[in-house]
Amino acid sequence: MSRTRLSTVVFDAPDAHELADFYMRLLGYVLRAEEPDWVLIGPPFEGTALAFETEPLYTPPVWPAGPGDQRMMLHLDIEVDDLDEETARALAEGAKLADHQPQEDVRVFFDPAGHPFCLWVHTRDKHRRRQTRHARHTPQ
Repeated sequence: MSRTRLSTVVFDAPDAHELADFYMRLLGYVLRAEEPDWVLIGPPFEGTALAFETEPLYTPPVWPAGPGDQRMMLHLDIEVDDLDEETARALAEGAKLADHQPQEDVRVFFDPAGHPFCLWVHTRDKHRRRQTRHARHTPQ
């Protein structure tokens, strides 16, 4: 059987370089490759890379979305050891805290292009929480 591996997650953005810089600072990733409208970053060693493509017609998603709103296609869940410390750091790097925060051990943010992402910490009950979290992500 041949090997299959997720290598890269690609984000559209109004400015690929600006968004790549944000995620390099946030995640400690390094520059892997760049072109005028495309940037590839990744962990210093092995791991899934992130790519950013300049899309002049990019429309940021609305979260939580209502009828007719641009919906998010995906979001990153980023595990951290200290939620308060990493929340402060994400805000200092340019993230915006979402108004709606669905869980105590998760913080929802928007990156500079408006993509939602989450910082989260392990809890004793982490397995159950991770399985049910997305079902509760949108307010009723």
